[in-house]
Amino acid sequence: MSLISIIFTALFYISLFIFIVGMGRKIRQFWITPVPLKIPIAPTPLTQTGAIFKMIREVTLFESLFRSNKWIWLFGFLFHFGLLLVLVRHLRYFIPGDLPEVFLLIQPFKYAAFAMIIGLAGLLARRIFVPRIRYISAPSDYLMLLMLIVIGVSGAIMTFTSNHTDVMMVKAFASGLIVFDWTNLPTEINFLLHLFLVLVLLAIFPISKLLHVPGIFFSPTLNQVDNARKKRHISSWALKQEKENTVKLEQTIGKDE
Repeated sequence: MSLISIIFTALFYISLFIFIVGMGRKIRQFWITPVPLKIPIAPTPLTQTGAIFKMIREVTLFESLFRSNKWIWLFGFLFHFGLLLVLVRHLRYFIPGDLPEVFLLIQPFKYAAFAMIIGLAGLLARRIFVPRIRYISAPSDYLMLLMLIVIGVSGAIMTFTSNHTDVMMVKAFASGLIVFDWTNLPTEINFLLHLFLVLVLLAIFPISKLLHVPGIFFSPTLNQVDNARKKRHISSWALKQEKENTVKLEQTIGKDE
């Protein structure tokens, strides 16, 4: 293996390790964070089934964002939907051996890169030109959007211009990472930039605002049922404390008697 292939192979495993450990820690943190109050966003379903369907609509269609701002919804939906299709198409590189015939059907997914780039450009323009958004934007917000745009543009250049990368070589390298059969990777600058930024993004994902991906499922404003008038809401940590207090009170009463 060439030196550059060894470096990128090491970077892949390091980034993947950071991603898995970081995401595990963050999800655990979300899981154990107390939710002492009922704070669902109206209109909220009155049943758990309704809350589940509301969450599905929120994750797939960005329902609340559509209600609040149609333009932001449009750019956000274009980016996320385009990114999903691009990721699905990229799965072909990581599957060892011959590809299932179903992957022939997702060849048009390559055009989703344009939707992804347009959506990102709109979200970046929003941060630059909308005063109230620009006021609350940190440098990392711009950096994250620019990084995603460069990833999308570099991938589109390799797909739709004459500056092609050896796809079979990419597949051999990517699938080799999965089965630990390491091979050389293409050395075109455009491909190396694309891959390097993807690995950087993978590593910083657990400490960035991109954590809204798993975080949305733990948001009490979205996953709670609006039944505060019918059932008393007690967090698990509060319920445990209440039981301990009850036991202590019973022991104290027993001693007094």
